[in-house]
Amino acid sequence: MGRPRTNDATVKERLVDCATELLATRPQESVTVRAVATAAETSTAAVYSLFGDKEGLIAAVRDRAVASLFQAVTAVPTSEDPLADLYALAVAYRRWGREHSHLYSVLFGGVQSFKPSGATVGTSDPVRPLVMAIDRAVTESVLDGEETAIAVSLWVTLHGLVTLELAGAFDTSTAEAAFRSTIHATLRGWTTPAVFRSLRHDEPAS
Repeated sequence: MGRPRTNDATVKERLVDCATELLATRPQESVTVRAVATAAETSTAAVYSLFGDKEGLIAAVRDRAVASLFQAVTAVPTSEDPLADLYALAVAYRRWGREHSHLYSVLFGGVQSFKPSGATVGTSDPVRPLVMAIDRAVTESVLDGEETAIAVSLWVTLHGLVTLELAGAFDTSTAEAAFRSTIHATLRGWTTPAVFRSLRHDEPAS
């Protein structure tokens, strides 16, 4: 049986699938054009024809991860409670990581040192909904601090929790409890004094 057409959309999709899996489970330097082509049951010429080179293929994997995460976080509805919205975004981030563990590993690291090339810009940046929600919370005097610092603090917390969960560090019940309590605590830490006092005995709505 001959090899599939090198410029076929199906082959392109399969190459991205295989590159995603390999990058999520191996050091980047071991993920060669030949290794991906072999896994996808096609030729190295297909990679060069469809992506230009290895970096072009890696960029395609990263673009898929970014687009998928962006779709997940932008699907979160906005409510009248800024803290509830931020918690909902955190939940969406965690859900995406659990449902797309290979894409998560490629985009944010994991068992290898993958570093995405290029910059995420424009309205498709998956960080944008988080920053906008934080900006709203600061404007409405719910959170107190510089927006970027709050965003980094929340993302570091989220990334640590999700990474440990995907690595199998927690059982299901521990992961649920740790996520809920830690995200609420992080959000409370950035609230204004008035809001903090109102939340001392109550967690934000989840």
